[in-house]
Amino acid sequence: MGGPRKRYKGLVGIDFSKMSTEELEKAFSKILNNKIYGLAFSPYKNFQKPGSIISEEQIYERMEIIQPYVEAVRTFSCTDGNQYIPRIAHEKGIDTLVGAWLGEEEDKNEKEIGNLIKVAQDGHADMIGVGNEVLLRGDLSEEKTIEYIERVKKAVPDISVGYVDAYYIFEQYPRVTEICDIIFANCYPFWEGYSLEHSFLYMKEMYHLAKRVGKGKEVIISETGWPNLGTPDRGAVPSYENALKYFINAYTWAGEEDVDIFYFSSFDEEWKIDAEGDVGAFWGLWDKDGNPKYGSNDNL
Repeated sequence: MGGPRKRYKGLVGIDFSKMSTEELEKAFSKILNNKIYGLAFSPYKNFQKPGSIISEEQIYERMEIIQPYVEAVRTFSCTDGNQYIPRIAHEKGIDTLVGAWLGEEEDKNEKEIGNLIKVAQDGHADMIGVGNEVLLRGDLSEEKTIEYIERVKKAVPDISVGYVDAYYIFEQYPRVTEICDIIFANCYPFWEGYSLEHSFLYMKEMYHLAKRVGKGKEVIISETGWPNLGTPDRGAVPSYENALKYFINAYTWAGEEDVDIFYFSSFDEEWKIDAEGDVGAFWGLWDKDGNPKYGSNDNL
């Protein structure tokens, strides 16, 4: 996985602040139609949330929507049907970063890790992310997180294994960083309250901090994005135009510096309102029903 993002370079040097909404939509469509590197993929529909059982039919339906536009997908769990996503992605010619969702409940963690190892041993994991923001949330200790990572690495020694968390966590937990083959850094200027105008430079700083801490290890941005609706977070304002500009900035930079990004997210998810407020439901490039949110259907 990975490789030059030269396809985004046609937009370098453009002053997006002076572009009309229609021009932004065209730039967005140009990038997406040429394929972006990756998307955070969650197949949940209305009234579904983590713990809901996901059918293979539903995964196929959602995967077909994004297939023309991505090289890779990132998954978050290996239970409740999510363990089928990597195989279906491979059937569609899409690479996979396969994740296990870890938390405070050891029995659930054991099921996640067991299924993750099986998915990888069956040949459907191109990269592996053991846990997502468990250190940030305080769900697991550093020692337990390392234990899970070591266990997976031992079971599938030929696959790159890493851990997913906010970019600054890798500086705070150097032992976790050391054990990772690859660093998966979540970079969200929005959640740190930065305005759209300052968000691009700050995202670059986030990425380069992870690079410095990684001391030569590959760093992939495992999540970044901007919502189109919801309540502002300090200087960070959700809007249709801001979401377009952030996406375009992110992938123009990806072409300049050869950075791989899993954009967040594929589809809007209503269940996130409970944890993140109203803004949590509006991070998708497609809405909750699978319709394109940016530009017209003619463009996608």
